Amino acid sequence: MPIKMENVAIAVRDLEETIALFTHLGLTVLSRATVSGDWTDTAVGLDGNHAKIAMLQTPDGNGRLELFEYIHPHAIETEPTQPNEIGMHRVAFSVDDIDAALEIAAAHGCHPLRGVATYEDIYKLTYVRGPSGIIFMLAEELTRTEAEPDPS
Repeated sequence: MPIKMENVAIAVRDLEETIALFTHLGLTVLSRATVSGDWTDTAVGLDGNHAKIAMLQTPDGNGRLELFEYIHPHAIETEPTQPNEIGMHRVAFSVDDIDAALEIAAAHGCHPLRGVATYEDIYKLTYVRGPSGIIFMLAEELTRTEAEPDPS
């Protein structure tokens, strides 16, 4: 059976705040909707499910992020997750310039959990605490392998 990753969904406190950050980082909004009704109750497993949603896409067209702001039932506030907690960990994005991406994040009040690290001279990366306490990773590739010559 073929399987394909469709998207990653995140419930957020403020849909507009979260859209603002991710579109500033370069994602585009594909669609917005308000969903409710029996089909959403069944699919999501919540009675009276009613949410505002937005689907965002990375510039390369391969990654999608679906954001939910619950109207009903009311969103449950929890402590922000930590990287070692069981469950949803983080969403990762590759960027061409991690410093520029961090400036954008900071303009939205979002900052690294600790700092920027270098992994084996291959990547500079960091985990950032975003809106609603979500964690996302930014990674800049430091070494790019040259394409091998065409043998023909």
